[in-house]
Amino acid sequence: MTAPDTLARLEATIAERRSADPSTSYVARLNAKGLRKIAQKVGEEGTETVIAALVEDKAALVGEAADLIFHLMVLLGAKDVPLADVLAELDRREGVSGIAEKASRPKD
Repeated sequence: MTAPDTLARLEATIAERRSADPSTSYVARLNAKGLRKIAQKVGEEGTETVIAALVEDKAALVGEAADLIFHLMVLLGAKDVPLADVLAELDRREGVSGIAEKASRPKD
């Protein structure tokens, strides 16, 4: 089993459950609460991941990282952004210095 397979299965499961009964599906419940709630969960999980990295053990970090990836994928699904688009962007950036890539972004 490879990471892309796992993520593809997760993406399909999230898509399938978006329209499920919110009383039986966490994904459906999050989607019913709206984009703000989903985004809030991504932020919470990001914070919990940072805390786990700084003060907890490896198992805690692995668990929080899984929660973060899951909630990010729920957010991507809610915005109809395929994971393939994110992976393509990572592919585009491969081999490019992070400093150079950030400098090439349009200024606000």
